[in-house]
Amino acid sequence: MPRKSTKTGKYKLKTHKATAKRFRVTGSGKLVRTKGGKSHLRRRKSARTKAQLAEMVTVQGRSYKKRVARLAPNLGK
Repeated sequence: MPRKSTKTGKYKLKTHKATAKRFRVTGSGKLVRTKGGKSHLRRRKSARTKAQLAEMVTVQGRSYKKRVARLAPNLGK
């Protein structure tokens, strides 16, 4: 009767998919995110406001970066 092999080691890290879709890491290593408020109710917004919604924003703050790194560990690789 063959013995069952017991696998010992670390657990495989799972990526939080919603976080991975919202954030990106640039070539220089900055964490950037998209802006919200683009899905509907855009007719009453000015052209300048709509253009500014298309820009990516750099994430500021160590706690936010830490949280994103924990939720999406393979994002920067």
